[in-house]
Amino acid sequence: MTRPDDSGKTGISKKTVVRSAGVVAMARLGALIEAVAQPAYVWMFGLATYGIYMALWAAVNIVSNVADLAMTSAMQRTIPQAKTEERAHSALKTALVIGMVPSIIIALGVSTFAAPVAALFNAAPRDAASLELAVALFAWALPLWTFVELATSASRARKAFGPEVRLRIFWEQIVRLLMAGAAWLAGWMTMGLVVAHLASLAITAALGWRLLARYYNVPMLIRAPFDRDVLRDLLGTGLGILPANIAVRAFSDMPPLLLNMLLPGAAGASASGLFGIARKIASIPLIVRHSLYYVIQPLAAEQAIHDKHRINPVYGFASRLSMILLLPMSLLLALLAGPMLMLFPPEAATAAALIVVLTLARGVNAIAGPANGILQMLRPRILPTANALVGVAVWLLVSWLLWGRDPALAMAWGVACGAFVMEWLALAELWHTDRIHPFAAPFARGIVILGGSSLLIWALLGSHQPFPLWLDIALPVVAALSLVWLGLRVVLTAQERQSLGAIGRRLGLSRGK
Repeated sequence: MTRPDDSGKTGISKKTVVRSAGVVAMARLGALIEAVAQPAYVWMFGLATYGIYMALWAAVNIVSNVADLAMTSAMQRTIPQAKTEERAHSALKTALVIGMVPSIIIALGVSTFAAPVAALFNAAPRDAASLELAVALFAWALPLWTFVELATSASRARKAFGPEVRLRIFWEQIVRLLMAGAAWLAGWMTMGLVVAHLASLAITAALGWRLLARYYNVPMLIRAPFDRDVLRDLLGTGLGILPANIAVRAFSDMPPLLLNMLLPGAAGASASGLFGIARKIASIPLIVRHSLYYVIQPLAAEQAIHDKHRINPVYGFASRLSMILLLPMSLLLALLAGPMLMLFPPEAATAAALIVVLTLARGVNAIAGPANGILQMLRPRILPTANALVGVAVWLLVSWLLWGRDPALAMAWGVACGAFVMEWLALAELWHTDRIHPFAAPFARGIVILGGSSLLIWALLGSHQPFPLWLDIALPVVAALSLVWLGLRVVLTAQERQSLGAIGRRLGLSRGK
């Protein structure tokens, strides 16, 4: 993965970044399938039932990010830097134990004391009767999900970015949708979504073990010692990154949980459902963002051993690629908020404003590129924690100031502002501490062309009188695709366009060899 770059010097190959990010993007298409499946879930089970399910799943995600002590991120630094296979296997074994044991203990405790835990959640009357059982069962999603995250993270630490494809797309998402449909036909409501989710996670976790066996030696993993230095490195990195990881997950999962707990009865469940719908749609741009993030993290950790400044060219490339793809994608989703919500029951229509706020915020943050991921690898102890605390403080303050009229929209604005502060602090700190930045030419050209074009498109299409539905859909799609092509053509250099391979040649962006 570390090879001569486009300049011919030893560094990170931009072609490798493109190829690996493309493969990871396929793995992350599970987020797209999950977003597409939302209308089916809401039609089958209702907005309030979907809302309590989203609140439970959000709670699992948040607890998982705390319980695993950021071992998923720590492995991205420790395993690529391991000097021997024995040390790499020791790091994996230690990370699995550190991550899994707390998750199992917490799941056992929640399952045992399901009644008081269930009392923390608000549900519609038809869901309240089965809520305690749902909590007791759904608690076991915690160790299953934690293992899936650890297994896929371990494969990425080996620079194997593709094996998540079948796990994330087929087993985790498509099987969940099929099982939810079967549960609905059987007449299960709240329990239908819970059972479908658990079944798909159990299958995914079993296949996650096979994934580990593919990229690691299982006998060596079993025999690997618990090395004190490895333990210190993992915990030092993990505990340093943990607050930032919690904050990132909190921006995604805490809002529906807070809305459910703060608003009484069915109102809390419905607000959770509305925010869940908006969040899932706004997560579609994260397919690209996480793809670059997952690829850059282990590469940056490896390159930091040799020369940190060799990260600059690929960081600039990744940031411009992120801007080229995410700005138009976010703009498209914001413009299509109304038509997309026509797929849902009528009560979901009020999620449109939330979608606009969250998706446009994703687009603005795309300009910073994978700054947080690089900062976590180079400065894992203090700076990510400080950024996380500042970001969460901004989120809570903005949400509190805007809470009165529309709590769900206030939460969306709070999340958008907090995430913005956290992303751009990371970018500024990389420049201040290591002189690492993405601003080399033609970055400024990209800001002017893509930013200006996006504002113009929003001005023309964002506040017009309604066109026929097909035009309301077609015009934003054509505008977004044109903006992507324009960005690839004028914001990437000729050498960078060559790294796009066959796709670049088909789009007329580069010449074939």
